[in-house]
Amino acid sequence: MIPEKALVIYKNRPALVSGLEGDKINISLPEGGSVKVRGKDIELLHPGPCTSKHLDVPAARDTTEDAGIRETWELLTESESEDISLKELTELIYGDFSPSNAWAARELLKEGLYFTGDMQAIKARPRAIVEEEEKKREEKKRETGDRASFLDKLKKLPPFKPELGSYENLISITDRRFLQDVEALARGQSDKSRTLKELGRQESPEEAHRLLLASGVWTIWENPHPERHGLVKESAKIIPPAASHEDRLDLTHLDAYAIDSPWSDDPDDALSLEVLDEDGTDGVRHRLWVHIADPASAISPDSPADIEARGRGASLYLPEGTSRMLATEALPLFALGYADVSPAMSFKISLNPDLTISDIEIHPSLVKVTRLSYVQADDLISKNETVLAKLAALAECNVERRLDTGAVMIEMPEVHIHVCLDKKEVSIDPIAACRSSGMVRECMIWAGEGAARWAIKNKVPFPFISQEAGELPAERLPGLAGAWQFRRSMRPRSLSSKPGVHWGLGLDEYTQVTSPLRRYTDLLCHQQIRAFLSGQKTLTEEEILYRVMAAEAAGSAASRAERASRSHWTAVYLSDKKESVWDGIVLDRKGNRGVVLIPALGIETQVSLRGNEELNEEVKLKLSTVKIPEGEVNFNVQL
Repeated sequence: MIPEKALVIYKNRPALVSGLEGDKINISLPEGGSVKVRGKDIELLHPGPCTSKHLDVPAARDTTEDAGIRETWELLTESESEDISLKELTELIYGDFSPSNAWAARELLKEGLYFTGDMQAIKARPRAIVEEEEKKREEKKRETGDRASFLDKLKKLPPFKPELGSYENLISITDRRFLQDVEALARGQSDKSRTLKELGRQESPEEAHRLLLASGVWTIWENPHPERHGLVKESAKIIPPAASHEDRLDLTHLDAYAIDSPWSDDPDDALSLEVLDEDGTDGVRHRLWVHIADPASAISPDSPADIEARGRGASLYLPEGTSRMLATEALPLFALGYADVSPAMSFKISLNPDLTISDIEIHPSLVKVTRLSYVQADDLISKNETVLAKLAALAECNVERRLDTGAVMIEMPEVHIHVCLDKKEVSIDPIAACRSSGMVRECMIWAGEGAARWAIKNKVPFPFISQEAGELPAERLPGLAGAWQFRRSMRPRSLSSKPGVHWGLGLDEYTQVTSPLRRYTDLLCHQQIRAFLSGQKTLTEEEILYRVMAAEAAGSAASRAERASRSHWTAVYLSDKKESVWDGIVLDRKGNRGVVLIPALGIETQVSLRGNEELNEEVKLKLSTVKIPEGEVNFNVQL
């Protein structure tokens, strides 16, 4: 029975028994007021008599300074005595059993370093356990002190200024452990940061990036955007076997050209052209061959390499290097032109005089491929007598055909960004417009249109690509402003197991099949083609859609990471060029705000216009600020 005026524990706080009413007990609380409780809701601390002043008991004593605590623990340890009560423990440590001493002893028991049990049966913890715990607590106390000192150091860091370059040796290697949570947030591996919170700063990837730059833990040469989008910078690891040994159509007699940018090293398509006949009625008929790398001959659905490629969705092309959808070791096995003779999947596209497709066949093949850059191909085209000259002329006529069916052509200046991490160099070079680039594009479109028709004709489930019509302006503006205007009217593409109109290309059905080394959906199409040609069971529409959704999610992340990375490296490139002046072209204007393209950098920026600048007018822009964590650069119109 708990007596009146006893000191008790109620919800881990002291309370004073002020009266008894039947089976209920009245207790007074430290903050004032009282409550009625049952006996099982409280625990006797001191029998009293106590007064309200005893509700203000002191906190537990510092165990590291109170010698009586350790002496009592050692005594109980050595004597191996039976369990003792809280009253006995209090008297052993503090000499007398007062309310404040009882509370202090109870707090020691609750702390659990030296003693364990409850207030009726307390025993000393074993020496080895206590000494190990003391060591841990001392380390934690030292760590807490070190962290407090480190946070104070961070608060005194000057703001990061890109124009000063990379900061170094501001934070010791030992102290960098305190920034692990900041790095995790900057890389998108966490959405919280204890360090930023304690500094009173926003817990965002950009703020984390800013702190890492200011502290010198990161330099401007760190690109966190792929990881921030859940991607890795390394290429796929699973090496597929070589292309299958099978009966392949020998097309080595055809001139086949793989044409790409000079920095590309994964050629997965090549072109050939045959002139079939000429008469006075039908004109000239042509047979276009689009030869495509054949990794599907070795990578079957749900094989390890297939699953890894699906998880990536597409190769990740970064200015500092490529993270490939297929292992780098797969390039010598499948890329066209790596060997004297390459295995391929060749699309035989017969063209009507009006350049519509009259027939398409698909064959596993062997081809002899010559690799060319766009500039090299243009040189051959300029000689007129080459196959490429004929093909370029056909491609340009096909552009007109598609424009007549409602296609939209958008051409904007592009740049190539290259980063050499070893030399700490960023280069941004305009991509010259090449006739062969448009030729290759048109041939890839022919192949995509033809493959879609082939799949429909043969009832092969395929991932088809469509695009709804955009809201075109009533009157198209001239020049780059008009191209920008049209681009903004474009709607995103969609993938489906059902064919649909692709408005932007001016086609009734379309898919993509020409990059199975780079895009998973292209590889998926090739797997379906191979299954049909060999008489095997193809994947169902449901299975196709499952794979498409998985690959598109990953591929979309890769696209976002590529854009963010380009912005990052552009900011790095400009970080030491403050107040540099650039030529810009006005693309849009609303009031005194305008969108200006800087062709030399391949970026569009919003600026405050100063006068009556017209669309497509050239203006001079001065670089004002660079924000590397945000990947932002800002300009002002120069007067």
